[in-house]
Amino acid sequence: MESDSEMVALPLLSTPIESNYRACTIPYRFPSDNPKKPTPTEIAWINLFLNSISSFKKRAESDATVPDAPVRAQKFAQRYFEMLEDFKKDPESHGGPPDCILLCRIREQILRELGFRDIFKKVKDEENEKAISLFGDVVRLNDAIEDPGKRLENLIRGIFAGNIFDLGSAQLAEVFSRDGMSFLASCQNIVPRPWVIDDLDAFKGKWGKKTWKKAVIFVDNSGADIILGILPFARELLRQGTTVVLAANDLPSINDVTYPELIEIISKLKDENGQLMGVDTSNLLIANSGNDLPVIDLARVSQELAYLASDADLVILEGMGRGIETNLYAQFKCDSMKIGMVKHPEVAQFLGGRLYDCVIKYNEVSSQR
Repeated sequence: MESDSEMVALPLLSTPIESNYRACTIPYRFPSDNPKKPTPTEIAWINLFLNSISSFKKRAESDATVPDAPVRAQKFAQRYFEMLEDFKKDPESHGGPPDCILLCRIREQILRELGFRDIFKKVKDEENEKAISLFGDVVRLNDAIEDPGKRLENLIRGIFAGNIFDLGSAQLAEVFSRDGMSFLASCQNIVPRPWVIDDLDAFKGKWGKKTWKKAVIFVDNSGADIILGILPFARELLRQGTTVVLAANDLPSINDVTYPELIEIISKLKDENGQLMGVDTSNLLIANSGNDLPVIDLARVSQELAYLASDADLVILEGMGRGIETNLYAQFKCDSMKIGMVKHPEVAQFLGGRLYDCVIKYNEVSSQR
């Protein structure tokens, strides 16, 4: 894990960061709440993480890279269960009160302390191979749409469809273990518009009128999400003359794509001329975000990413963890888009939407500094 001294704030955040930014969309508690008594929201979220223990334990048990994996997986399940139960008794235990960043961080720390580095590696590799074989078809389908607005909408729907592959959601982990995910079926099954937050028309209106100089995209999951959702969209931005920076996790977390994995994926998708289905990739940059969780605190990113992002005029946060649970209300000095699918009932309830509803939140900054 990176040391604190190496982490800096994303320079695109509105300043002063201390008063303008907090990496938590859903308030688990308010200052008036009793610090020694868990709030109903804290209980609901602790229960959500409790419900995910069995699917994580299953993945850990079958990790062939770890000796005594079943024994260690049992230790993980027991230790994490006990710590979550402690939060119900005293929200200030274990560095609390809890929020989604702390609950994710503790889970990752326990796994790493027990020797588990990447319990989703096998399923990520399998899904990446499947998605790579479909990439050409998905791009050709998009390229065949002549109307730029309709093509953009199809690309956005592809991002939502890809984002369904999320093994951090207990329900989706169940569905996935039964029959995998069909990307094209997912595209067809997206809930009808209007979505719970639906700025697609506003974004479409800008898409035709302005070209962004540089876009930073915080990416989410492996498989269909990155390969069939984000990369076709990034390719379209490249085609319009935008430099694209894809920011991926430093360390593995659930089925999120990591920086080394993303480099490998793109090298497999490029042709011998370094092109992505006929589009030049010299302005496609891959950055290590410095992050090690499925959520992100933008006040702590790698210096490399901060440097690459400093002159960006569009920032995109994709996925429920980054785009909805931690940064839905984050304010930036440049245009921003938060995009993802709602995969927890608790998030749906907070937003007043449906489970598997979609969020596309676009904010334009009138005078960019």
